[in-house]
Amino acid sequence: MRFAIIPVLFFLVFFSYGDAYDPLDPTGNITIKWDIMSWTPDGYVAMVTMNNFQMYRHIMTPGWTLGWTWAKKEVIWSMVGAQTTEQGDCSKFKGNIPHCCKKSPTVVDLLPGVPYNQQIQNCCKGGVLAAWGQDPTASVSAFQVSVGLAGTSNKTVKLPKNFTLLGPGPGYTCGRAKVVPPTTFLTADLRRKTQALMTWNLTCTYSQFIASKHPSCCVSFSSFYNDTITSCPSCACGCENKHKCIKSDSKLLSVVGVNTPRKDNSPLLRCTHHMCPVRVHWHVKINYKEYWRVKVTITNFNYRMNYTNWALVVQHPNLNNVTQVFSFDYKPLIPYGSINDTGMFYGMKFFNDILMEAGPFGNLQSEVLLQKDQNTFSLKQGWAFPRKVYFNGDECKLPPPDAYPFLPNSARQNIFGFSTVIYSIIILLIGFW
Repeated sequence: MRFAIIPVLFFLVFFSYGDAYDPLDPTGNITIKWDIMSWTPDGYVAMVTMNNFQMYRHIMTPGWTLGWTWAKKEVIWSMVGAQTTEQGDCSKFKGNIPHCCKKSPTVVDLLPGVPYNQQIQNCCKGGVLAAWGQDPTASVSAFQVSVGLAGTSNKTVKLPKNFTLLGPGPGYTCGRAKVVPPTTFLTADLRRKTQALMTWNLTCTYSQFIASKHPSCCVSFSSFYNDTITSCPSCACGCENKHKCIKSDSKLLSVVGVNTPRKDNSPLLRCTHHMCPVRVHWHVKINYKEYWRVKVTITNFNYRMNYTNWALVVQHPNLNNVTQVFSFDYKPLIPYGSINDTGMFYGMKFFNDILMEAGPFGNLQSEVLLQKDQNTFSLKQGWAFPRKVYFNGDECKLPPPDAYPFLPNSARQNIFGFSTVIYSIIILLIGFW
């Protein structure tokens, strides 16, 4: 019986780790680092830095929420650049009252525009973290925390545990904090190095399976050589909200405040057969002698959501020969060094980096010109359509392969082959009789 349980445990462990692994971004994670910069009479002052090393998954409004559990009876005396959501019970303190006395504090970033004496470098962005692949300079968030009742040396300080990260919803799983070599810093004149008194860090990885049981986007296809449009699969993103959806001509859309986001980020979707907040449409537009052209359209069906700093990732073998992208920014992603078949599309700053909520302006379009490789290029058997599509880091639901637009002559070839078989059978029967 004991040996029979081992394969089951291996299966569960394998899939629990596999769900958090992204083959298109194998090293992507959010790293949280604590640097103790000075000791205080009953604790320390630390700089906490969050680095988003994910290539195309960012944290958007309302931003990140970081939590942990203290190892002892620590309190937070003060914070700069962030704040806890609750103070907790500080009744045992006389005189100076701590910023937070909770055993498991929850920290959020400050909003832009707070007074300068509450700011610190890389803080106060409302919890928004850009993806590393889009804007490395905006993929960092930091705050300063003064901790009391914590010990005043490397031997007496205990690391916090049970870290949690919301970004802004579920999906991230954080590992244990580990002591690492102290971080070194350069002075402003670049002539002297200093270092933290003690440093520990941890990593948080994202799993789409943990974030939601359904995809958050779907993909549809069309082509110049076939009149059929391959739409998103029915209920591609689940149909639980189908009774709450709104038709495009509904009078409810004129009600004041209908576009205001809810605290729980619950969507208000336009009624569709796929019930997805976002649809990506890939249209094979033109076939030239040495090039071919694709039109990409992203449509938002959520009346309550503006997607800021959005990112679209596409896997296709011909992305190794992208000639021009007309109205999106483009960056190749090469997660495995020699295989260049994945690219990231994202909006141009101050032009189309915001995908507006559902409605007349709730879509973005661009065209992509790709050079042909005569040894591999084909329009047969769905080669011209992507293998995988991600929107904002979540994999989209693709149509089944047998529903892809097919070349017209392929149907005639199939009919001819079927007719040949029937003809041969008739000849055999006549010979038998």
